[in-house]
Parts: sequence; structure tokens; C-alpha cells
Amino acid sequence: MKKFLLYIVKIFVVTALIAVFLDGLYTYIFMHSKNRGKIESVVNSEVQKYDVVILGSSRANNHFVSQMFQDKGIKTFNYGMSGGHLFEASLMLKLMIERKYQIKNVILEADLNLSNDKQSEGVSAKFLPFIHNSEVIKKHFEHEKDFNELHFIPFYRYIKYDSKIGFREMFKIVKKEETNALDNLGFYPLKKHKNGNMKNNIVSLNPLPHNKYYEEIKSICKKNNINFIAVMTPMCENVVGMNYFDKVKKAYPEIHNYENTVIEDKYFSSCGHMTDEGAKMFTARILKDFFKK
Repeated sequence: MKKFLLYIVKIFVVTALIAVFLDGLYTYIFMHSKNRGKIESVVNSEVQKYDVVILGSSRANNHFVSQMFQDKGIKTFNYGMSGGHLFEASLMLKLMIERKYQIKNVILEADLNLSNDKQSEGVSAKFLPFIHNSEVIKKHFEHEKDFNELHFIPFYRYIKYDSKIGFREMFKIVKKEETNALDNLGFYPLKKHKNGNMKNNIVSLNPLPHNKYYEEIKSICKKNNINFIAVMTPMCENVVGMNYFDKVKKAYPEIHNYENTVIEDKYFSSCGHMTDEGAKMFTARILKDFFKK
């Protein structure tokens, strides 16, 4: 029995040592990644200066044409993340402040994402390799139900989110494979698709009366003298439940409503995402309304 228990202890110790080693190896590799995605490009960056930083979900990523800002001498980067919620947008801004970024304006896409204050696991997982290297990331996840496992159990986060930050991603970083996430100054243009979903029903959506992460972003901007511009972006003409945007305006009167700036289906790739042409029309309106001078 004694030998059996000793054997079990040895297995446990060896397993723990391997987990610690792999955790350190993966983290080291992620800490040297700059060209795979927007998150590590910020985490591993030097001080940056921007006239405009764009935050939000895919409805930011696909709707704000960064180059149009640049063409007017406004240094801009679109940090919108497909699938992201305000949980991730707030954390991204916190990281920029932690990295001493100098930002004049933040444009936040705040519309459908106001209906929840939960993390988007697929996106938030990409912050986890840096949880021991950034106090901001650690604190942002502190109140999540699995924080202790993610923070204290070596290699747990890499196993749980293997599809996002596991071996495959680590291997691509080592091979220096680039993605298109940083192309076009962060803007991702969409094309018109014959089979694009041009119907949407948002009747069941309701904006939270006090979205924690929206308020965080607004507060961070105020504290750091950043001009805060929150906008609702367009949807196609066949959406059911468009009074959602009226509810947002009532709950958050400071958010500018642009949901009907572009409405024709020909300018949409899917009901909630404009094509490149539609995005250019929308961006031109934003530039006119907020950056005319």
C-alpha cells in the first residue's frame, strides 16, 4: 500500500511539473506574438499614439473604415473584435491605458452588445495567456466563476480553451504565420453574398439599464481625458424589433443613433453587417458629424 501511495504521489508530482513547464512555455511564446491578433498586438506593444481608437464587436470591425480616417490625417485603428462583447471592449481599452497609449478619441459601437454584460468566451479566452503578466487582465477576470482555476492551476486555461490558445495556435505563432486581423488598420471589409441572411429578429433583446462594461469604458475615457463617442450602427431594412434602438436611446441618451443611416439591403452582407460599400457610406457620415474640422 505504501509503495502504491508513493507511486501515486510521484505521478502527481511529475504531472504538476509538466503542467508548470508547458504553462511557462506556452506563455513565453504568446508573450512574443505580435502579428496574430489584436489582443496580443496590444499586450506586447510599445506606447502608441492615436487620434481615434474604435472598439466594439464585429459591427465595429466591419463598419468603420480606418483608412478613411487616415486619409484625413486622423491616426486611427479599428480594434473591433468579431464575436466580442463589451466585456472584451472594456478590457482592451484598459490594456491600452496600462500600456500608456495616448488616445484622443474612442468610438464605441454600443447597440446590440448593450443587452448583456457577460464575456464572450471565444474572444475573452485570447486574453488568458497573459493573465499572470497583466494586472489589468487578472482583475478583469477576478469575478468570473472559474477565475481560481484559470489563475492558479498551471496549464488549465490552455487545455480548457485549446481551440483558441492551445497547441495549434502556439504552433502558428512559432511558425510566424500571420492573420488578416491587423490588415486595413483593423477594419475587415465584407462583400455582398447571394445567400447572406437578410432577415433578423431582435424583438427579445433589451438593453440593460446599467451595462457594467459600457459604464467602465465611459469612466475610463473621462478619467484619461479621452473624448468618448458611442454610436449605434446600421441594420438592414428587414429587421423585426427595431424599437430596440429606441430603448437604447432612452436608457443611454448620450449614444448617437445611426441605425437608419444605411438601410438598403444592397449595402449589407448580412442583416447586421454592411458590405465594404455600406461601411464607407457610414464612415463618411461619422467623419462629417464628428471630425469635420
